[in-house]
Amino acid sequence: MVKQKKWSALIAFVCLMLVFTTACSGNKDNSDGDKQTPESSKEVITDWSQEEEVTLNVFSTLANFTGEQPGWFAKVVKDKFNIKLNIIQGGLEGKLATQMASGDLGDLIVGMGGKDYTDAVKAGLLLDWTKNGMLDNYGKNMQKYAPDALEANKTQYGSGTAIYGIGHNVGTGDGPSEGATMTFGPYLRWDLYEELGRPEIKTMDDYLPVLKQMQEKQPTTESGKKVYAFSLWSDWDGDFATLPKVHAQLHGYSEGDGFNPGSLILVKADEPDIQPMLDDNSYYMKGLKFYFDANQMGLLDPDSLTQTFGDVSTKFKDGQVLFAQFPWLTTTYNTPENTADGKGFALVPFQEQQIYSSGFNPYGGGWIWSIGSKTKHPERVMAFLDWMYSPEGVMEGFNGPKGLAWDLDADGKPMLTELGQNAMYNGDTAVPDEYGGGIWNDGAGNFGKLNNTTLSTSQINPDNGEPYDFRSWTSELTRDPDPVTKSWREAMGVLTDKEWFVKNDQVAVTKAFFNGQPPADEPSDIKLKRSQVGKTIKEYSWKMMFAKDEAEFDKLKQELVKKAQGLGYDDVINWQTEQTKNTVFTLYDK
Repeated sequence: MVKQKKWSALIAFVCLMLVFTTACSGNKDNSDGDKQTPESSKEVITDWSQEEEVTLNVFSTLANFTGEQPGWFAKVVKDKFNIKLNIIQGGLEGKLATQMASGDLGDLIVGMGGKDYTDAVKAGLLLDWTKNGMLDNYGKNMQKYAPDALEANKTQYGSGTAIYGIGHNVGTGDGPSEGATMTFGPYLRWDLYEELGRPEIKTMDDYLPVLKQMQEKQPTTESGKKVYAFSLWSDWDGDFATLPKVHAQLHGYSEGDGFNPGSLILVKADEPDIQPMLDDNSYYMKGLKFYFDANQMGLLDPDSLTQTFGDVSTKFKDGQVLFAQFPWLTTTYNTPENTADGKGFALVPFQEQQIYSSGFNPYGGGWIWSIGSKTKHPERVMAFLDWMYSPEGVMEGFNGPKGLAWDLDADGKPMLTELGQNAMYNGDTAVPDEYGGGIWNDGAGNFGKLNNTTLSTSQINPDNGEPYDFRSWTSELTRDPDPVTKSWREAMGVLTDKEWFVKNDQVAVTKAFFNGQPPADEPSDIKLKRSQVGKTIKEYSWKMMFAKDEAEFDKLKQELVKKAQGLGYDDVINWQTEQTKNTVFTLYDK
């Protein structure tokens, strides 16, 4: 898996991808829409590789990278479209506001949603795809594979006539929409857990004594660095601390009503239930207490207060961490070399667990793909985006070009090549110069460094009858597993994490919601209060996790609630709760 965007944004995405909740009425037509002309002629261009090279500015609110896209994905895009991608990291504080104030969001905009997206439409900053035959000529894959997502954008943002973008992670089907692994989960060093005799774990709190024993078994890494059960980071925080909130996702809840940039309520995936974030028994508060207890036991990395996600990734790679909250966090340690030696992470579920699943959404999620109205290359941007919504684009955008990390067997089914069997599990694997050179991770990601999805990778690729996600290919599931995977499968009686959750009825799946109605904008006073409350929650959350003792923890908790209420916390909760009841919860009225 590839490292995710700042987790506050990523989790908001899990809720947003199921809930189309932001729209605008009375949108004006794009002021530049009628002026757009093809780059070289008015004829439809089908082979962009022969056109003049262009550099596209990609404004991605999800990117963790700034600069020119490197690696094998850059080579794929260059060969197919003669495009270079200059990525602008739009998620940095104040960057979006600055870009919008300039009147130019770039050529391709990735991941913008909510009120920011509505404001961009109203300001004429986004291209209307219905003008000049843009969608009909250069958007045939989107029309074929994501028609409901296009219609949803037209209804919500285009007053029923214009289309200013398309939602992400489009898919149809029942049950959880994830692939072989879920988005969240408790992952432990399986080799150490086995050495302890795989003790039973009923609740989240039961992990702590188990992890303490694991830490005692392996107190330092081979490089001599101290090992901790947990290592947290704060650079993904929004209106709360992200990692404690994952406690909720492990119990079937996620933050957000989806109607504003941040939410202070936790909503159950599969039933109409809401937990205000600061309720005494909310899963957020339980998450804070969990990490406080871990710190009291010497299990919490003290660097958590200051380090970034990148720092934590390096520590996982070195074996300094024993517990991962997300499956993709484990990939830097679960290299072919480590797993061949029997060392690696694996899912260790607890009995009370219910994993939150976003479910399939034909309308697309809230991380929207759009095109800037000032682009000089509208057709080429549209053609590139349309390719990313095609079976070929999804296959190559996530697994690399055919022949590098994967190929087709005699029956036309996908299988990893020898290089792929290393690269998919070790991002430092070298890539041949003919495919772009460098290492695998240079080009890997959600379409490289763009860091967003188009079609759900758990959907079946019509070109070969297998999912896009290589972990779910028949060839991978039947290939001789490494010792860690073999041991885990024998112990769990299943082939994949998702199979275990479904088999044991431990997954809570959200329902796709879309009513075509524009929700109310977050009032300015509520927005201000939420911002002030959010800063307070985030500040006190870290203080509570690292409190010197339980008396200080309780004192800080009381101070947090009192200060938050004084800043208008109850008003924010009431407004967000009302929006949720009037929209998402109507699914349960039937």
